[in-house]
Amino acid sequence: MRSKDTLSFTHLAVLLAALSMLGPFSIDTYLPAFESIQTSLHATSIEVQQTLTAYMLSFAVMTLWHGALSDSFGRRNVVLIALIVFAIGSFGCASAHTVHYLWVFRIMQGVAAGAGMVIGRAIVRDLYAGAPAEKLLSLVTMIFSIAPAIAPIIGGWVVSHSDWRTIFLLLFAYTVVLLIACYRYLPESLPIEKRQAFNVEFLWQSYRDVFKSPRFYFKAGTIGCNFAGIFLFISSAPAFITQHLKLDAQSFGWQFIPMVGGIFLGSLAANQLAGRLSIAKQVAIGFTFLMSAATVNVVFHYFSAPMLPWSVIPLFFYAFGMSVVFPGATLMVLELFPHIRGIVASCQSASVTLLSAFVAGVMAPSLDHSVLSLALGQFGFALMALVLWYSGRAYSKMYSHPKSKQ
Repeated sequence: MRSKDTLSFTHLAVLLAALSMLGPFSIDTYLPAFESIQTSLHATSIEVQQTLTAYMLSFAVMTLWHGALSDSFGRRNVVLIALIVFAIGSFGCASAHTVHYLWVFRIMQGVAAGAGMVIGRAIVRDLYAGAPAEKLLSLVTMIFSIAPAIAPIIGGWVVSHSDWRTIFLLLFAYTVVLLIACYRYLPESLPIEKRQAFNVEFLWQSYRDVFKSPRFYFKAGTIGCNFAGIFLFISSAPAFITQHLKLDAQSFGWQFIPMVGGIFLGSLAANQLAGRLSIAKQVAIGFTFLMSAATVNVVFHYFSAPMLPWSVIPLFFYAFGMSVVFPGATLMVLELFPHIRGIVASCQSASVTLLSAFVAGVMAPSLDHSVLSLALGQFGFALMALVLWYSGRAYSKMYSHPKSKQ
């Protein structure tokens, strides 16, 4: 087993953040290339859109399994295999000459892309506890937040100066570098004696224990609903930017820069607060920003038409508050079942992914006809998160006992 001393605290955060970036890089970088892909592969717009659907479905399904596999075979081993699969998928996407082959290789990417994000959280909790774990998780989030901001810019630049296949070749190169770095430096945080047997009965029991736990739903629901509030605006970005703010397609930075800035600074604040305040107080501060931002967003758009910069300022403060809440709430989820942290991390990530899919497929199309409707939707998600968090705390006080696993 490799020691956590193989990497410094900051270098480990950079490596785990780089692993988590595979997800947004594999989505956001190729979005500007949809029209080019459609022309090159003689495909319809729906067929090209389905390359994203195929990726998201495989990503969501495998998110449930990455943690379980790492609990049985080791964190590092599963990460390395996932990177190899992702590299093959990326090279296959660059080589695809029909849209159907592109579907297949996008599925390969989706199968592997979530491993770093899920297993990275388990690695953090394996190696550290308390304030250091919270600091590391917030630092990873802070570095990771760069990806959604730069990925569309990179993709747009590549499409303007080269072929769309170059995007996937860059993803291939990035993954190879990451594979080499992980092979040399990523610690194995789960020793053999602490691994769980990989068998159907154990997995069934583990997943059943997690999904039967009310505390899991309270805490994971808090994270999921908070993220759904910001993802509602991300999913509705085309309507929000072009229809309501009357901007052109090159002006998405008006929305994404404030959101990414909020995530970055919120993660920085969480990093500084870790160890100085209890998780409960830190989460309360985060919710103060969340609820205030969501309320201001509703009130402003009730009395005023959408306009810059007032329509995007609440998104900054909402993202800030969400990022202050995230590290502490995530660590509390992982502590529910310490012996199967990988599975718990998978279940938590899968719950966020499934809720995000519902938001993108149902909520956003239903609410993006007006910014007021989107603001009300965001307020609703923030309120649900607040209720879940404090209901979970009340439940824990009423029903917990020292030997409880839930």
